[in-house]
Amino acid sequence: MGSKMPTALVILAAGKGTRMNSDLPKVLHTLAGAPLLAHAMRADTDAEKVVIVAGHGAEQVAKSAHLYNPDAEIVLQTEQLGTGHAVGVARDTLAGFEGDVVVLYGDTPFISPETLREMQSARGRGHDVVVLGFEAQDPGRYGRLIEGTDDRLAAIVEAKEATEEQLAVTLCNSGVVCADAAQLFDLVGEIENNNAAEEYYLTDIVEIANAAGLSCTAVTCPEAETLGINSRAQLAEAEAAFQARARVAAMENGATLTAPDTVFFAFDTVIGRDVLIGPNVVFGPETTIESGVEIRAFCHLEGCHISEGAIIGPFARLRPGAEIGEDARIGNFVEVKNARLSIGAKVNHLSYIGDADIGQAANIGAGTITCNYDGVMKHKTVIGARAFIGSNTSIIAPVTIGEDAMTASGTVVTKDVPDEALAISRTPMVNKPGLATRIKNNLRAIKARKDKG
Repeated sequence: MGSKMPTALVILAAGKGTRMNSDLPKVLHTLAGAPLLAHAMRADTDAEKVVIVAGHGAEQVAKSAHLYNPDAEIVLQTEQLGTGHAVGVARDTLAGFEGDVVVLYGDTPFISPETLREMQSARGRGHDVVVLGFEAQDPGRYGRLIEGTDDRLAAIVEAKEATEEQLAVTLCNSGVVCADAAQLFDLVGEIENNNAAEEYYLTDIVEIANAAGLSCTAVTCPEAETLGINSRAQLAEAEAAFQARARVAAMENGATLTAPDTVFFAFDTVIGRDVLIGPNVVFGPETTIESGVEIRAFCHLEGCHISEGAIIGPFARLRPGAEIGEDARIGNFVEVKNARLSIGAKVNHLSYIGDADIGQAANIGAGTITCNYDGVMKHKTVIGARAFIGSNTSIIAPVTIGEDAMTASGTVVTKDVPDEALAISRTPMVNKPGLATRIKNNLRAIKARKDKG
């Protein structure tokens, strides 16, 4: 095939999803940290236009779609009159579009870019309508793709209307269709609703196209790609399938997972080579791990970037905006949010680092807190290169601690600390001889009176 034709995606996302038993539109239930709809949108990230056909919860659907593609256009299907009708409501939005339209489903998250390229390749070979099929282990209720001669698709037959011979066919219909935009909408315009449900079925375009002398064909993909989500149980199955593939992909790309079944990836997790991932690690969205990183057990990482050679955990939490530099160390029970740690910086245990810039080779002692929030606004802490922050230091932002500076343990930092200075902020300790015994005796007497009363 020559140069790739422009492509538009029409993603059907109007259904309520009654079997989900939820107030949330079905396509917004999450899989690997992203809505089902976002997965469908990722099937062709190079599409020139993306049209979402929304209905139930349209405002929520639109808001979610725009998070992943601000240019996505939302059209409303006010009545649920079938898949053909749903495609038809996108006609005006795509008026004048010259290229192919691929019809996808917001609850079918696994259709791959490679499959869409194969469908467009079939279009390039001269077929007018390309339908995506799959060989089903249990064809059951699926519509059957009835093939003709010369690579042609003769018909799509619904299971309830199929003959015994047709029911023996295992090549089934996924519902995904690719056709020239103008031709697709012409065909959709001819669909009738003379069926028991009085709905307009997109599958009817194959019969209409064949009757008009157009060429229809089917390409196939693995059945797993066509998995549709209609219930919580199917959502769990899809999550398990996604994670299984993501784990294998990570290991094939050079990462070591010591307990693969306990590691969970997001839909967009990026893992470099020679990364060691311990058990019970969870990756949230927008996380990138460079090569040579070690992620120890029981870490939760989201919206962060970890540079080569860093060691994270165990029991660490990296939140959005965490930038961990080369060879940095984040230890147990450390939380980092919207903060940058430079090369070799260390926060080894029991600390919160938020809205901060930590210099090269700085060492943050146990129990350190950057007090970044005043109840209304966030404020930044800057800690210079090679600074040493003593244990149990509270840093009241906005404040800067200079290079090679130190804070004494237990210090509350309320103003800038110059380079090479030591900051100490403590109430002088006073010993009161015998006072501990008198206090204990007094408390015991009070307790004894309460027990008698």
